Amino acid sequence: MTVNTVRALIENAARFAPEKLALIHEGRRMTFAEILDRVNRIANYLRTLDLPSGSRIGIYSEKSLDQVLAILAILSTDHIVVPITRLLKPEQVRYIIDDAGIETLITGDRKIDTFRQIAFEGRLISYTPSEESAVSFEEIYKCHPAAYGCSIKSHDNAAITYSFSTVGNPKGIVIDHRALVDGARIVSAYLKLTDADTLSGILSFNLDYGLNQIFATLYTRATLALHRFVLPADFFTHLIRDAVTVLPLMPIHITEMFDEEAHRIPTPEQFARLRAVTSSGGNLTPQMIANLQTHFPAAEIYSMHGLTEAFRSAYLDPAQIHIRPGSIGKAVPDVELYILNEAGHACAPREVGELIHRGACIYKGFWNAPKATAQRFKSIKILDQVIHSEGRLTDEIVVASGDYVYADEEGYIYFVDRKDDMIKTRGYRVSPYEIESVVRDHLPHITECAVFSLPDDAIEEEIVMVYNAPAELSPNEILFELKQHLPHYMLPGQIHYHTSMPRKSLHSREIDKGALREELVSRG
Repeated sequence: MTVNTVRALIENAARFAPEKLALIHEGRRMTFAEILDRVNRIANYLRTLDLPSGSRIGIYSEKSLDQVLAILAILSTDHIVVPITRLLKPEQVRYIIDDAGIETLITGDRKIDTFRQIAFEGRLISYTPSEESAVSFEEIYKCHPAAYGCSIKSHDNAAITYSFSTVGNPKGIVIDHRALVDGARIVSAYLKLTDADTLSGILSFNLDYGLNQIFATLYTRATLALHRFVLPADFFTHLIRDAVTVLPLMPIHITEMFDEEAHRIPTPEQFARLRAVTSSGGNLTPQMIANLQTHFPAAEIYSMHGLTEAFRSAYLDPAQIHIRPGSIGKAVPDVELYILNEAGHACAPREVGELIHRGACIYKGFWNAPKATAQRFKSIKILDQVIHSEGRLTDEIVVASGDYVYADEEGYIYFVDRKDDMIKTRGYRVSPYEIESVVRDHLPHITECAVFSLPDDAIEEEIVMVYNAPAELSPNEILFELKQHLPHYMLPGQIHYHTSMPRKSLHSREIDKGALREELVSRG
C-alpha cells in the first residue's frame, strides 16, 4: 500500500485520532477507530468472495453511516466502488449495472424492491438482514475479524461515477486512489480544514464533490455530519444542532434553503460557528451571494469550478467574491490552468479559449468509451506553443476541458460556455451563457431562461430564447431591454414562453436545452 490511497487515510485517522468523533447521522455517532473496525470486517467478507481484482461493486442506498462504511470498505480492497444515486429509476440502475459489469451490490432496506423489479441475479449485500440479500452488515460484523491488511497502490482504479441526464445514457468516469487523495489534500489546504471542523454531509455520495467530503474528513480528522436536504427548516436545524463549520453546497441548495419566508430562517447569530460555504456545479448568482452573506455573515464563500475529467480546477478566493462575482477564480494548488485559442497559442487577456487542466486531480478516462476519452484526455504536446516540455517528455496527460473561458488582466478566469454549446451565427461565436446572464441581471420578471440555437441556412444558426415567468411578456419588451446590453448579432431571433422548464439532471435544476430544442423542431 502507498500513502496516496483512501485506505491510508482511514488507517492514519484511526491511528492518530482513534477516539475522535468522525461521523454523525440521526443520533448515531462513530469514531475513527470504530470506522476502521467495521470497514475491516466488511473488507474481510468481500475478500472471501474471491472476486477478480478490479471487480466493480455497486452501492445503491439512502444516505447513512452504513453507506459511508460500504464506500470505505470497497476502497480498502482491490475492487472498484460504483456509487449509484438513490434518485435513479430501476431502468437507469439496470443500465449502470450492465455498463459497469456489476455482479455484487450493497443496498439498504428501502431499495430492495428495485432489485426485484430489474431481476438482479448477482450477489446482494444489505445493511440489515433481508430475505433478498445473501448477507447483512449486522451478520458480517459478528462473523468476520477486525484485523485486515492490503496492498493497494495509488494508481489502482478506485471508483467509477455516473451522472444521469434526461437524454441518452451516461458515461462512467474512472478515478484512481491518487486523484481521490489529491482532491482531499488540495481542498483541505485552501479551505484551511482542521480536526476542529465539522463538515455538513448534505451532498450525494454518488459524485466526486460529495465523496470528497468523506475523504477530506479522514485526511484532516475532522467530523462529518450527514444530512439529507428535504425541508429548509430541517436543514437549518442540522447546521445548528451539529455545530457545522464548513458547508459544501450546490447552487440549487442555496435557492431552496432561502425560499423559506424570512421569519422562518434562524437568526445569523445561530450560525456563528459556520466559517466557510463552498459551492460547485453551477454559477453563484448575485442573489445567492447576498442571501449567503445575510444569513451566514461569519462564513467565507468559496466558488469552485471542477471538470467531469478532473475533480477540481479552480476556486475564487472569498476576498474576491464581490470584486469579481462572476469569476471562477484561479487554479487550485498543484494544478496549472492554460487557455488556448484554436491555433494552440495562449490567449491574451479577455480572449476566449479552451481551458486546459494540467497537474493533480486528473481522472483516468471514461469507462468503456475510448473515443470520449481521446476527446478529452490529451498529450501535453497540445501545450507546445505555451510551455517547454523539459527533455521532450510527451507522455504526460492533460485535460482539454471543453470549457470556453477567458482570463482578465490579473489572471482571474471567467467561464463563458461549454465548447459544444457555443453558437455560430452571422460569422460570430456567441455564448448562450452571456445572453442568459443579461436576462438574469436586467429582466427581473423572468424566473428562468435558456438560450440555444436552431439551424438556419442563411445565418448558420438562429439564436432561440425560452423563458419562464409568472406571466408571459411581450417579445418586443424583452428585445428592447436586451438591445441595451447586447450587440445586434447576439439578439434572439425567436423568443418563447414556457410555463415550466424540463430539467437536464436529477441532481440539479439545470434546464434541458436539448428537450426544448427537440420540442421546437417537432413543431416545425
